[in-house]
Amino acid sequence: MARSPRLRQTPDVMALMRKDNEGSRRIDGEGIYLRAPELRDYQEWADVREASRAHLIPWEPTWAQDETSRGSYRYKLRRYAEDARDDKAYALFVFREDDDALVGGVTLSNIRRGVAQMASLGYWAGKAFTGQGYITAAVRACVRYAFEDLDLHRVEAACQPDNMPSRRVLEKAGFTQEGSARAYLKINGKWRDHLLFGIVNGA
Repeated sequence: MARSPRLRQTPDVMALMRKDNEGSRRIDGEGIYLRAPELRDYQEWADVREASRAHLIPWEPTWAQDETSRGSYRYKLRRYAEDARDDKAYALFVFREDDDALVGGVTLSNIRRGVAQMASLGYWAGKAFTGQGYITAAVRACVRYAFEDLDLHRVEAACQPDNMPSRRVLEKAGFTQEGSARAYLKINGKWRDHLLFGIVNGA
């Protein structure tokens, strides 16, 4: 009698991170660490996002009117928890090691299992923290986490052709440009062309 195929277990993501002094789980990188967003992060997150509004809006989906409200943040936390539970996506905040300042965020989303074993990577940085290597370090740590702990084979990312800082982040983190796509993502209310990047485990 043929055996039933073995079901893949959803990774116990939080168990794969080490604990910090507050008891939260974290992923360490070069001068930074990553951890899942928590309710206690709201005010700092809102402050960084609001201070960076003009800097971020050209590169992100259209902001809601209540984008940085406490209610909106609580909704995001619920979505993050559901996505992580279902192994669909993992949202992480980026903190500076020296003083625990929130500098940005990274997300592994659109996780595909089966024959693909891949995810899409997104990231953002507060305006005051750009150009200092924090997000490059965060992307490297996130990719390592994707390969070593989530057992993914490939991570993809995309950026607009004129977003040179984002392009440099990907290149410094080891991504290879693999092509381009017309009207790939709707950013700030318009469909934008994007450059496509990828990194493969072990390549």
